[in-house]
Amino acid sequence: MDVNMDAIVAQTQGFSGNLSDLNHLQRILKQCEELFGAHTVSQLVSYLDQLDPCLHSLGYLYILKAILSAPVSKEEANGLLVTIARFINSCSVEQIRLAPEIFVFICRRFKDQVMSMEAPIRGVAPMLTAVCKLQVSSEKLTALHSDFLLLCVLAKCYKTGMPVLEDDISEVDQPRDFFLYCYYGGMICIGQKHFGKALELLHNVVTAPMSTLNAIAVEAYKKYVLVSLIHLGQFSTSFRKYTSSAAQRNLKNFAPPYLDLADCYGNGNISELETFVQANAEKFESDNNLGLVKQVVSSMYKRNIQRLTQTYLTLSLQDIANTVQLSNAKEAEMYVLQMIEDGEIYAAINQKDGMVRFLEDPEQYKTRGMIEHIDSSIKRIVVLSKKMTSMDELMSCDPMYLSKVGREKHRYDFDDFDGAPQRFNF
Repeated sequence: MDVNMDAIVAQTQGFSGNLSDLNHLQRILKQCEELFGAHTVSQLVSYLDQLDPCLHSLGYLYILKAILSAPVSKEEANGLLVTIARFINSCSVEQIRLAPEIFVFICRRFKDQVMSMEAPIRGVAPMLTAVCKLQVSSEKLTALHSDFLLLCVLAKCYKTGMPVLEDDISEVDQPRDFFLYCYYGGMICIGQKHFGKALELLHNVVTAPMSTLNAIAVEAYKKYVLVSLIHLGQFSTSFRKYTSSAAQRNLKNFAPPYLDLADCYGNGNISELETFVQANAEKFESDNNLGLVKQVVSSMYKRNIQRLTQTYLTLSLQDIANTVQLSNAKEAEMYVLQMIEDGEIYAAINQKDGMVRFLEDPEQYKTRGMIEHIDSSIKRIVVLSKKMTSMDELMSCDPMYLSKVGREKHRYDFDDFDGAPQRFNF
C-alpha cells in the first residue's frame, strides 16, 4: 500500500464521520502500523497535532500507540503525559471502542509513566475517565479497573476509588484483572476503614477459581486474616467449599505468622497479643502489613470495651482502662470517644466525674432514610437474584461445562452440590 503520513492524516480527517467510514479507516490504519514505526517521536507528534482528539479519536489512537511504542526521552515523556490525559478526557467513546486493546495499551503506558515519576495522583482522574469510557455496562470489568485502583492506592485517593467498587461486577474477561480489582479494591476499603466491604473483596480473591496458587491470592489471604479480626473479632481457617483446591491446599503455608496472630487474638489476652506482634514485627513490616496489624491490636481494645456495654450501665473511665489494660483514663476516653463517633457503641461521657453511661441503640428502623435503605437493598438483591438465575441457565446449557461435569462426575457428591507474580506491597 503506497501511502504517506500526510495521506493518512487526510484520510483520518475525512473518514471519522460515521461507523462505515470508521471501519474503513481502521483497516487503513492497521495496514499502516509499520509506516508509523519508521518515523521519529517528534515527527509523529507533529502529525498528531493536525488531528482533533475528539473528532479523530481512532487515528489519534493509532499514532499515539506508535509514539509510545518507541523510545521516549524524559522531556518528551512529560509532554506526552499532558497529551494523553487530554486525549482520554476528550476522545470519542464510539471510536476508541473500535480498538479497545490499543486504548488499554495507551492508558497503561500512561499509568506506568506517572508511577515512574512517583506522581500517581496525576493519573487518577484521567484513568477514572478511561474506565468509564471503556466500560460498556456497570456489570463489566474492564482491563483498566485494576490500574485505576492501583493509582488510587499509591496516591492515597481512597475516596475517589470507592464509587467504582459499588458496581456489581458479573462479567470478567481476564481472571488476573478480577484478582487485582478485588485486591486493590480491598486495600482502598481498608484505607477508608470500610472493613466489611474490604472483607468481601478479599474473600473474592481467596475463593476465586484458580488452577495454581498466585501471588495476588497469597497477599490477599494475609490481609483477609487481619481484616477478619478487625471486623469480626475472629478468623476461621476453614475454607468455603467453593474455594479452589489449590487455595485450600497451599494458602495456609504462606501465612503462618498471620494464623498464629489469629490464634493469639482468639485468646483475648491483650498483653500476649502485643508481645506476639513485637516478636514478629519484622515479618509483618516486610509484608507492609504492620500498620494493619496494629489496627488488629487496637480492635481488641475496642472489642473488650464493647463487651463491657453488655454487662454495665455505667463505668468510670479509670475502671475501663484497668479492665481492658489501657495505660490510663485519658487513653480510655480517647477509645470511647472514637467508638461513639464510629457508631461502634452508644454512650455518653460525664466529663465532670469521668463516668461513662452506656446507652441503647437509638435506631428504631422506622425512619424514612432507613426504610429507603432497606427498600434499595431489597431491589438490589432481586436484581442480583435474577442475574444469578440467568447465568445458571446459560451455564447449564454450555457444552464445555456439561462435558467437564460429565468427566469429573465421580469427584462430587451431587446430593450436597450447590452449584457451580509479583509481590503487591504498599
